[in-house]
Amino acid sequence: MSKIYFSKEHEWIEVEGDLGTVGITLYAQEQLGDIVFAEVTKLKEKVLRNDDVAVVESVKAASDIFAPVSGTVIEWNDLLDDAPETLNSDPTKSGWVFKMTIDAPEELQELMDEAAYNKFIEELK
Repeated sequence: MSKIYFSKEHEWIEVEGDLGTVGITLYAQEQLGDIVFAEVTKLKEKVLRNDDVAVVESVKAASDIFAPVSGTVIEWNDLLDDAPETLNSDPTKSGWVFKMTIDAPEELQELMDEAAYNKFIEELK
């Protein structure tokens, strides 16, 4: 069974065993506006927690997407090459950004569960 964690940088990671699928949260895509471009910058690379791994550009701004834990980026969501707007329409399912191995599972404890993340974003409003 998978478990989902959230970062203060507005990424989510769905964990299954030692693999994680990473994307941006609904809140993040709302703040960015219409996303027009997405690209992974560290495919097949080992990254540390909070390293930038991908970039998204919207009509409002460009933003980095960070690794919520340390590991190796193993896959990019090819759908985003032709349809970056999927990050707006379905950020938590088909709009995932990258998959990674999880080298330091203890780092997951520094992330938030959904209830804590919802409280965090309420405090930002």
